[in-house]
Formats: sequence, structure tokens, C-alpha cells
Amino acid sequence: MSETPMAAASPVPASAARAKPNRRGLPVAARLVVAATLATASAAAFLLLFIEGSFDFAFERRLTVFGTMAVVAFAQAVATVVFQTITHNRLLTPSIMGFDAVYILMQTLLVSVFGGSVLAATDGLPKLITQTLLMVAFTMLLFGWLFSGRRGSLHVLLLVGVVLGLAFRSLSDFLQRLLSPSEYDVLSTRLFGRLSTTEAEYLPLAGGVCLVVGVVVWQRRYRLDTLLLGREAATNLGIAHKRELTVMLLVVSVLIAMSTALAGPMTFFGFLTAMLAYQFAGTHRHVVVLPMAFLIGLITLAGGQFAMEHVFYASGMLTVVIEFLGGAIFLAHLLRKGTL
Repeated sequence: MSETPMAAASPVPASAARAKPNRRGLPVAARLVVAATLATASAAAFLLLFIEGSFDFAFERRLTVFGTMAVVAFAQAVATVVFQTITHNRLLTPSIMGFDAVYILMQTLLVSVFGGSVLAATDGLPKLITQTLLMVAFTMLLFGWLFSGRRGSLHVLLLVGVVLGLAFRSLSDFLQRLLSPSEYDVLSTRLFGRLSTTEAEYLPLAGGVCLVVGVVVWQRRYRLDTLLLGREAATNLGIAHKRELTVMLLVVSVLIAMSTALAGPMTFFGFLTAMLAYQFAGTHRHVVVLPMAFLIGLITLAGGQFAMEHVFYASGMLTVVIEFLGGAIFLAHLLRKGTL
């Protein structure tokens, strides 16, 4: 469906319509410029400052890490914003559907069946593609089953995702207890977000996937604004609600699966970037929120890694700090609202 003038008007949700417009602060364009400037400065600082020894070697390695950061920031930020739009809830994240649990179970089964050495022996592009396809296939089978019946709904999807996520985590915990200490030690390095161990050969594929998915989402940015109004209002405005919902869920599945397979699970990073994007964007419109979320994610990863390496001298702790802060903020928002 083409973007009609009515759909392009960027309608607002009912809660936003009742609220008075916020005329204070910087204009929207200026906020994006500030975020882009900070992202550029963070990237330049991470790539160019405090290089010791061979510049070519260090810069090439940092460039690979920065490429991973860009892919993860884009995938997590865009997927979380889209997911929160279609669920009409800014506290939910795609990990609620069990993505992280599926990845952890896959890694645990590999070590349980074939031993700890299989993780390093099977590393490569085929494994990345296989993991991504398996996670996408799991979610699409779940979507197809839940949306095929008359009683299928997004709320049932979320409930089933939570239950399956808990089941997968419980099975993973049971299998991990049966491993030897050395095998569990090897496995544990794959169960947390990691940015510095990605191979450069993965980035062209991951970047290409993000580019294609980004084009699909950007073409639907006004439809996402319309989906904020709910099923009935979106249908009345000419949106094929079920089709758009299915497409957006597939987009979320691909982005989160690629990010998780590339850099490991990061449960609260997407929530953190989406929450800050809504705060700093000053508008609900996806034409602003989507790039703002990506820029904030890039600032968080590149600026955070630079600070952890050269200020706190704890380069491997960035993902742990992000998950801790994201989880604390999530709990604070949940307690303040009292409900999901």
C-alpha cells in the first residue's frame, strides 16, 4: 500500500493526543544533529585515540569492533522501537519472546552433546547463518501457529514467548549443571554479550542484513506511526493491520537473531536505547525516534567502550555495566508504573 497523505500525517496515540505539546528545548532536527555529533565524536575517540604500537594493526582491529557495535546498536535499537510500537508498551523488549533463551539453549546443547571444543571448532560464517536462521525459524513458527487460529493475538504471543523463554532457560540451567567445570567455563564466555571477539568476515553479511531490513522499516515509518493508534483506527485509515504486524514481527526476529548470533545476548540494551530515544527525540514519530535510537545506541557502545578502556581500565566490562544499568532502570520504571 502506498503511503497516503492521511497515513503520512504521523498520527499520535490517544495518551499523546491528550497531552499538551512540549514546546521547550531544542527543535527535533537540532536534537538529531546533536546526537549525530556525539556519535561521531565517540566513534572517532574509540578508533583514533590512545593507540600504542602499530597503528595499522590497532586501527584495523578497532574498526572491526566498531563495525560490530554499529550492527548491534542498529539491530537492538530498531527492533526494540518497532516491537514496542506494535505491542503498544514501552517496557517490553524482543527478548521477552525468548530470543536469548533460544540462543543460550543452542550453545548449551552444542557443548553438552559434542564437548567444549566444538564451540571454537565450529566458529565461522556457516555457524552464524545457521544460528540466525534457527532463531528466526523458531519465532516464525510461533507466529504462524498463534496467528493462524481465530483466538490468536499479540497478547497470547507474548505470554507464550515468556513461558517458552522460562522453559528454555530452565532446560539450559539443568544441562549446564551436568557439564564439567572446564566445559562450563568455555560455555560461559558465549552466554554474555561480547563486542571484541567478532571476526571481520561476519560484518559484511550482518551489515547487509541490517541495510535491507532498515530499508523495509524506513519505507513503513508512517505506517508504524499509524499502528500506534491501535487495530481499529489503523484499519480505518487503510492499513492492513495483520499483514503489517506480521512483517514487523519478522523484522524484529531477523534483527534480534542476527545481533544475538553475532555478539551474544544483550537483554536490556535495546530497552535502554529505546527509552533514551523517546526521551531525547521529543516526539513519537518514527522518522525521528528510529535514527535517534540508533545514534544513542552507538554513543552508548563506542563512548562506553572508550571510557571503560581508558578511564576505568576495565575493557571487558561494558556489556555487564549496560545490562546492570538497563535492568535497574527497567525495574524502576516497572515499579513506578505498577504494571507492564
